[in-house]
Amino acid sequence: MNWIVVTLLVLALLALLTYLYLPAFLRLLGIHRHYTVPEFDMKGRRALMICTNHDRLDPLKRDTGAFGSEFTVPYYVFVNAGMEVDMASPKGGKIPIQPWSWSWPLACHEDKRFMKDKKAMHDLKNSKAIPDLDPNDYDVIFMAGGWGAAYDLMQSEAMNDFITRANAAGKILGSVCHGALGLCGAKGIDGEPLVKGRRVTGVTNNQINTFGIAVTPKHPEEELKKLGAIYECQHAFRDPFATHTTIDGNLITGQNQNSGYETAHRILEKMATQRNV
Repeated sequence: MNWIVVTLLVLALLALLTYLYLPAFLRLLGIHRHYTVPEFDMKGRRALMICTNHDRLDPLKRDTGAFGSEFTVPYYVFVNAGMEVDMASPKGGKIPIQPWSWSWPLACHEDKRFMKDKKAMHDLKNSKAIPDLDPNDYDVIFMAGGWGAAYDLMQSEAMNDFITRANAAGKILGSVCHGALGLCGAKGIDGEPLVKGRRVTGVTNNQINTFGIAVTPKHPEEELKKLGAIYECQHAFRDPFATHTTIDGNLITGQNQNSGYETAHRILEKMATQRNV
């Protein structure tokens, strides 16, 4: 009987240690690694956070949506700088969440803050529809990823038109991970694909294959290269632990779920050096 009690105590201790320290261990490996964003004063400036409406990982019939930290991290980087942030999606209404992205051990500080933020949660469930918006009302347009974005950001004619007009107006266009697909249907002022000849990053094919989601219809690395973008990225022993941010004029893009902090930081730096537009 004693060995059973000892075994149960050991298992309980291991479970407790795993619960307490696995998130920190994942951060050490590169998932949401700590990043300090300097203070900025951007009061009076506005950002639009665009997420997917798609909630099913077809044809696997699994729930999907926007990846939590890919919008919560830049959301609060902008809010902390004094900016007003609106939530939007191609069709408007509820933005679905990639389920495990808001759960232990992946949920980051900003995810937890967002879930307790009544205004933010209201806006998540009642996002603005892209066709109803004017890009001139915003200083920054930011496109978050998540696997759902592979099904609607590039495919939405309203998104393509909105980003084309935002670029023509000189707005800063940011994205992380699959959010880069929101750039892929837009045109530059010369009528060519917006990303053609531009340095851009997004989630790698390697990371997509690591997670077994090659069934998704659009892959950022492939689509960017097809359009003539200069695709940049960093690799790690597993790409989900890597991160990279690329800056090319008004395009400021992050590689994956770990890149939101630096990407939003670089956007604020860009805003600090230009006039309000």
